[in-house]
Amino acid sequence: MSIERTFCLVKPDGVQRGLVGEIVQRFERKGLKLVALKMLHVDKDRAHRHYDVHKERPFFGELIDFITSGPSVAMVLEGQDAIRLSRGVIGATRPEDATPGSIRGDLALTTGQNLIHGSDGTETAAAEIQNFFSDNELIEYKLDVGPWIG
Repeated sequence: MSIERTFCLVKPDGVQRGLVGEIVQRFERKGLKLVALKMLHVDKDRAHRHYDVHKERPFFGELIDFITSGPSVAMVLEGQDAIRLSRGVIGATRPEDATPGSIRGDLALTTGQNLIHGSDGTETAAAEIQNFFSDNELIEYKLDVGPWIG
């Protein structure tokens, strides 16, 4: 296992439902270190870059409309095997397939409004972090609990 960074985005439905604190808490309780966090309105240009992989799919327009419909909360998490761990915390894309105890398994209602996005690999994470954060927004610090969580 290696120390890596991943990107997560609490989507507009998560913000509107007042779930940001609980979502961030789940990652922290898992032992992931928060190195960047901000609330923003995702503009269309950033949304297009974020969802570029889906541009040929019929639901692309719906993705863009939804992610730009209200404020979101972007974050960068760091830790051993952070991508795999965060995806476990998030749960499957379809809430009905998500494991109980995961964010989507416990809190999401529909696939179209499933509360949160998480990077699926190291290259994706790097691109998504760069799309949402500048280098000076990523805070380097030592967690004093590091020896206990890996």
